[in-house]
Amino acid sequence: MAKKSASLDFEKSLTELESLVEKLENSEFTLEESLEAFEKGVKLTRHCQQALSAAEQKVQILMEENGETQAVPFVPEGE
Repeated sequence: MAKKSASLDFEKSLTELESLVEKLENSEFTLEESLEAFEKGVKLTRHCQQALSAAEQKVQILMEENGETQAVPFVPEGE
C-alpha cells in the first residue's frame, strides 16, 4: 500500500506543479501570490526529484547482477 501511496503522491505533486506553472505563465496571480506559488513550486519540485531519485535507486538495485550493473539498451514499445 505504501508503494501506491508514494506513486499517487508523486503524481499529485506533479499535477499540482504543472497547474502552478500554467497559472504563473498566464499571470493569474498578484506579485505576492506569485511568490507564494513559486515557493510552493520549489517544494513540489524537490519532492518530485526525491521520488524520482528513489525510483532510480530501486531500478539500479534491481538491475545489479553479481555486484555489477548490467547495461540494458532501451527499446521503446512498438519498435
